[in-house]
Amino acid sequence: MEKKFPKDFIWGGATSSYQIEGAWNEEGKGPSIWDVFTMIPGKVNHFENGNIACDHYHRIEEDVALMKKIGLRAYRFSISWPRILPAGRGQVNQKGIDFYNKLINELVANDITPWVTLYHWDLPAALEFEINGWLGEEISDAFAEYADVCFAAFGDRVKNWITINESWVVAILGYGLGVFAPGKKSMDYPYQAGHNLLKAHAKAVATYRQKYQSTQHGRIGITNNCDWREPLTESPADKAAAERALEFFLAWFADPIYKGDYPPCMKERLGSRLPSFTAAEKNMIKGSSDFFGLNHYTTMYAADATHNREKGSVYGNGGLSEDQDVNLSVSPDWKMTSMQWAIVPWGCKKLLMWIDARYDHPEIIITENGCAFNESLVEGKVDDHERIQFFQGYLAAIQEAIRGGADVKGYFIWSLMDNFEWALGYDKRFGITYIDQDLTRIPKASAWWYASVIEQNEVI
Repeated sequence: MEKKFPKDFIWGGATSSYQIEGAWNEEGKGPSIWDVFTMIPGKVNHFENGNIACDHYHRIEEDVALMKKIGLRAYRFSISWPRILPAGRGQVNQKGIDFYNKLINELVANDITPWVTLYHWDLPAALEFEINGWLGEEISDAFAEYADVCFAAFGDRVKNWITINESWVVAILGYGLGVFAPGKKSMDYPYQAGHNLLKAHAKAVATYRQKYQSTQHGRIGITNNCDWREPLTESPADKAAAERALEFFLAWFADPIYKGDYPPCMKERLGSRLPSFTAAEKNMIKGSSDFFGLNHYTTMYAADATHNREKGSVYGNGGLSEDQDVNLSVSPDWKMTSMQWAIVPWGCKKLLMWIDARYDHPEIIITENGCAFNESLVEGKVDDHERIQFFQGYLAAIQEAIRGGADVKGYFIWSLMDNFEWALGYDKRFGITYIDQDLTRIPKASAWWYASVIEQNEVI
């Protein structure tokens, strides 16, 4: 069978502002919750931070030239909210506007399509202090105000907008388990934070559609993350557990957008701990995404834990494990990345088909997929055969999903360059370049896969 992607398939790479920009306190930028979080001893590996990161703020031309060299067609990056609005609301920082205008113009000049994420976790610290961050009732209006500034400043050239990246991570890791900024721990906070994230997304989309979309002719959506959950056995209990895990993971944020409310299993299990939407909010949220953004990395087995609950993994849960009664595991036969995430391409296909069926055949953009390996340099080149095999496997699985009827229209590798990997610091290498201590870019050997796939329009 011919192994071809659609001719209009979108090929890109992705980054986020705090992980690569640096310049954390330059030219009027306000502090973010990650600037504050990294100052607390013990929160980040080796006490590292994003103060300099990849120094992208000062090296736009060099970085875009690298994108051009490897044949990148699209670039997904995020805007730093506190670089645009240092206090989160009110006064706009023109230097921040200038920086992103420079980046966008450089991309357009090199025929690279910008995909802009408005929020990739670096909330203005002022809003965490003043209105309790994503737990505060005012936060959704503040986000819509910030989004409005961005649409007005950049929408003449940006035609692809993503409101929020991985609401699950913000809610669970930031407000539940406390391992990401702002570091709060609670059984109940994640559901309130998730509720406000959905309202913020919908209000930003309403602003775009009412004020800008008809003249700027762009589109807007949200990106959610999800790992596949495979039933451990064929028992009805394990099958129900796998479905429940997916609903607490992805449907938590996708069901309100595509179905108008939270999944029934969450409402039943959480009761009053899960906030409810008003009728007006349901109408605002439903249909508020022009595409289905998906970040996907791995797969785990799911087993019913109603009578045998195990402690879940911080990164492996589909939510707070106590609320789901699901035990998660991996097969000893699966190969692992250096993040200890299993490499299971068929899980990617199954997840795409699950999304296609549950949400009535939406257009899907895979906004992140990738792997971390600590490869070594051999005679000046990176020995990254494991990374090449990873992409071969996942791209083949995506093709199978497309042949199966899923409307997958794009794929962004995470990440364009090795960067500050949040609480893990700089130890995990997801990117196509090494960043050494002198901030020198060393292109990896596998950068050829970009040009090869794009040029030949086929699985490598």
